[in-house]
Amino acid sequence: MSFSSVKLIGEVNIPGDKSISHRAIMLSSISTGKNTVKNFLSGEDCLSTISCFRKMGIKAEMCRNNEVTIQGTGLRGLAKPIGNLNVGNSGTTIRLIMGILSGQNFESTLIGDDSIAKRPMKRVTDPLRLMGAKISGNEDGNFTPITIDGGNLSGIDYKMPIASAQVKSSIILASLYANSPTKIIEKNKSRNHTEIMLKSFGADIDVSGNEIYVKPVQNLYSQDIYVPGDISSAAFFMAGASMLKGSEVLIKNVGLNETRTGILDALKDMGGNYEVLNKKYVCGELMGDILVRHSNLNSTVIDSKLIPRIIDEIPIIAVMATQAEGTTIIKDAKELKVKESNRISSVVSNLKKMGADIEELEDGMIIKGPTKLKGCSIQSFSDHRIAMAFSIASLVASGNTNIDNTSCVEISFPGFYEILKEIIY
Repeated sequence: MSFSSVKLIGEVNIPGDKSISHRAIMLSSISTGKNTVKNFLSGEDCLSTISCFRKMGIKAEMCRNNEVTIQGTGLRGLAKPIGNLNVGNSGTTIRLIMGILSGQNFESTLIGDDSIAKRPMKRVTDPLRLMGAKISGNEDGNFTPITIDGGNLSGIDYKMPIASAQVKSSIILASLYANSPTKIIEKNKSRNHTEIMLKSFGADIDVSGNEIYVKPVQNLYSQDIYVPGDISSAAFFMAGASMLKGSEVLIKNVGLNETRTGILDALKDMGGNYEVLNKKYVCGELMGDILVRHSNLNSTVIDSKLIPRIIDEIPIIAVMATQAEGTTIIKDAKELKVKESNRISSVVSNLKKMGADIEELEDGMIIKGPTKLKGCSIQSFSDHRIAMAFSIASLVASGNTNIDNTSCVEISFPGFYEILKEIIY
């Protein structure tokens, strides 16, 4: 159902995947030789990663067309930074880089912005300490600033208490420097970009079901990397086209890694009308084009089986649920509370203001639809995904919607509003 006369029509090229862009810079920096990263996401978070590695002596040059060249200095070639390493707003940067810093022979201190200062880090610092890293920080290493005195790591057997690609990746990166192998067991599979990319760089890593085995290595070897479009960014256009009558949007060169395509599963379950075209593998990652048309949506249930593959898309799925027939239940999503904002309360409070029939749960939300949304003043909470989700919601709503601090979308999707304007009819 759609209550709006607006529609989305056109072809969209979205920026490179944020998760892969971060990892491409990190692995290139600790490899030997020159690396080229194409279709790099030049958003603020990924630029924070480049900044941190530059402070450790890495030469990274931004070229035209979102291309970055990096001269790697090898696993043990990073230099002790002068001053703190500032990760800005980037949770991926701080959590992954902790694994690399744990293997270095110098001390370093990580800081970030006010949002990072509130995000829990013990989920990373605890396993790294088990490996032998010396880590100190606020509340026993749970909050920044965090200081790491690296070196002398040993492999561990570690059962992941939560599904988190950031935590898993940090342990994997530290394992490269250990004196014995590491085994990581996941309860639910989280995104596996680190495992895929490390294989191409020559790491000794093996994945069997939900178990990951990593052996220490002496070197990683330089690569040319193409970063597919970010499916988490594509989700906003997929949702808009699905909700708005007469819409048809083709989103080009989107990453289709199976650990990230929960949005496609959810959309299919909601009766969405889409096709995946031109599939191909590039640098070990599956990518393709997604053609989305309007459909009459129905409700769905999203729980622990899907949450690890869809966590970043929950805000926009909640918006879709307001236009779907029936009751949508989102649960087992406590992880949303420790994102850039508490995304459960952020989504619920904003959608209530727009007139949605929505109830907040301890670990999610219940949404009854379809309801006619109305324009109002929206708080972004300086959270890029909240700002973009409610920008799409504003197209469905009647009247004017004002969203504060929309500049925060630069964190993950520079050019979002320009692209959106081009396809609105």
